[in-house]
Amino acid sequence: MNKWQIFTRGLVKENAVLILMIGLCPALATSGTVRDGFGMGLAATFVLLFSNIIISIMRKRIPHEVRIPIFILIISTFVTIIDYFMQAYQPDLYRALGVFVPLIVVNCMILGRAEAYASKNSVINSALDGLGVGLGFTLTLTVIGAIREMLGSGTLLGVAVFGEAFKQSPVIFMILPPGAFLVIGVLKALINKYVK
Repeated sequence: MNKWQIFTRGLVKENAVLILMIGLCPALATSGTVRDGFGMGLAATFVLLFSNIIISIMRKRIPHEVRIPIFILIISTFVTIIDYFMQAYQPDLYRALGVFVPLIVVNCMILGRAEAYASKNSVINSALDGLGVGLGFTLTLTVIGAIREMLGSGTLLGVAVFGEAFKQSPVIFMILPPGAFLVIGVLKALINKYVK
């Protein structure tokens, strides 16, 4: 498999949310708006990229019996970095994402990529895999956030898109978690129909 294929398979073919159906908790909880979905996606991408790199570098030195606790320790280091960064430079986004930033540590998408890919492949390939999967996650959360924000609030990035009539009676259901399930289901159906 060439480097481009390693990178791009995480965007659609192995998309964590729409194909593998993992990492759904943050996808449901943090995709109420474009800003929140994009912010959570970037935070997860940062953690995924750098934890994949470090795990790949150390893969031959990590004893097989304790690999999972060590992977979690490495992942938690990068989660702490992004957690502090967001608290310092994006406090509004940090408050909106709440507990889901620290919970990146136990996100099955990130731990799964560490176990299935980074612990078995070269640094460059692991970095490309982490970046591709992370950007696929970010793109998915951003699209879900855009749909939910437009239908649930009548805005996109805080700017009204449907006019005053819609603003008086938005589809409140869309900004609630069941709305996220509905959007993910529709996107999954579209992916299944059009992407082979």
